[in-house]
Amino acid sequence: MSARRAAFVANIGKPITGSYRASDCQFLLRPIEACFTGVLEKERMIQSGKRHYSEMISQEWAPPERYRALFKSLTARYKARLATEILVLAQYIAATRPAPITVVSLARAGTPFGALLRRALTDVLAVDSAHYSISIIRDRGIDTEALRYILRVARRPAAGVLFADAWTAKGVITRELKAAIKAWNLREPEQLSDELYVISDIGGTADVAATDEDYAIPSGILNATVSGLISRSILNEKLGGCGFHGCVVYDELHGHDLSNWFLDEVSTAFAGATPSYPLPIVSKEDRPARSRTCLARWMALYGVKDVNYIKPGIAEATRVMLRRVPERLLLRDPASADVEHLRVLAEEKAIQIDIEPEMPFNAAAFIKVS
Repeated sequence: MSARRAAFVANIGKPITGSYRASDCQFLLRPIEACFTGVLEKERMIQSGKRHYSEMISQEWAPPERYRALFKSLTARYKARLATEILVLAQYIAATRPAPITVVSLARAGTPFGALLRRALTDVLAVDSAHYSISIIRDRGIDTEALRYILRVARRPAAGVLFADAWTAKGVITRELKAAIKAWNLREPEQLSDELYVISDIGGTADVAATDEDYAIPSGILNATVSGLISRSILNEKLGGCGFHGCVVYDELHGHDLSNWFLDEVSTAFAGATPSYPLPIVSKEDRPARSRTCLARWMALYGVKDVNYIKPGIAEATRVMLRRVPERLLLRDPASADVEHLRVLAEEKAIQIDIEPEMPFNAAAFIKVS
């Protein structure tokens, strides 16, 4: 390694793997000392405008056994479907993007998907691929130091770089990604595609998706214990203004970790999957307009002033129930097994559940306004 490249690596940090195997995932995140903010205090600081959500993080705990059982049940129910959807996307990528492929997942929801996509590409389709997971933050953009590492230190060809996430809902991160890559392409020599690949595109904002169905993607109901024991990304003054975005490594949750178990369960199902190519590109049709209409109606009905306080879709609703201060939970069908974990969380937190059979999502959660 040249002195210039060595200095570059020393300045921004090196990849970490969390509890994953290095071949499955390399996080371009910098571990920092944990300084946890209580959920109620974090919510107060966010809503008052005193701190951005990315500057703070709350402690994560081991999920109760009942909740772990629900996760394993969902995995058993959907692993064959997930395996097929991931293989369909892998076939599409192999046919439309030049190798070597570099899957860049958006931490942390996209991380398990990125790891599975790399397994499908390399282990099943024999396509040279690697997987990095990097930070992207609403209103703050993507981690450009991580992109520089991928392109200039790992020397991955720009033509094979693609961005992956597990799902989209309102499209906030989709828009953040496209704005960030547009800015990158205006000032950097390596030109990147801003296309976003996802499993489920319920809001009609991704470029390539396997489905538009709002179903319970199992990895979406857990936090660090299905994401390599890595926290969501952090961007605050402790990072010193240079290097990768930060994270907390939850080594204390090692005994509860299901990250590799989940990857193995789904990838074992690759053998029995019957994907079809070419990919049946999911038609966006009226989904974006339908979502906007629904959100506008809810804002008027419930007096919500900021659309960021409404999180549609099972996965986004789950994040609210796990990491924010929820006010209410909307369910289309409370008897559906896909929302059983949400009913459990609502029961534990004594959160009101409203039933809305006609809404275009299976679930939605509202953040409590203080």
